[in-house]
Amino acid sequence: MASYNRVMLIGNLTRDIELRHTPGGTAVTDMGMAVNDRRKNTQGEWVDEVTYVDVTLWGRIAEIASEYLRKGSPVFIEGRLKLDSWEAEGQKKYKLRVVGERLQLLGSRPDDGAAKPDYSRSGSPPVARQGREDYQDDDHGGAAVDEYSPPGRREAQPTGDGPGYQENDIPF
Repeated sequence: MASYNRVMLIGNLTRDIELRHTPGGTAVTDMGMAVNDRRKNTQGEWVDEVTYVDVTLWGRIAEIASEYLRKGSPVFIEGRLKLDSWEAEGQKKYKLRVVGERLQLLGSRPDDGAAKPDYSRSGSPPVARQGREDYQDDDHGGAAVDEYSPPGRREAQPTGDGPGYQENDIPF
């Protein structure tokens, strides 16, 4: 039987990132994310539900995250689920976490005194993918594969009164 293990999350960091290195020199970081979900309860009132997720990043992605992200930073993570198990005090413990394989910085540049990212090459935040030395996606100018365009760079769409709009083009 085939299986598929993919996770995509958009949320905010719950703490600053602490970069560590393995004895072999590979960068690694564990970060916490808060992912919000808004829904109506049985009384029809809007309720916010927060899910906290632990994410592990390796290699160049971990280095990029530690350089650009701070507590509260919005971020998109794509990866896979991994179940860790260990024994503590005679009891078996389990923890489900996400191993991040792709990172997309969201939001704007920081205004504080922290290191400011350089978006001069593409005008948009970098995309990092596991196993790639160059974290910018050259095919998409640093944007995600889903053809993200920063505001002000999108093509105008016909509105109905201007050129490029034909009423007989409407299929209904």
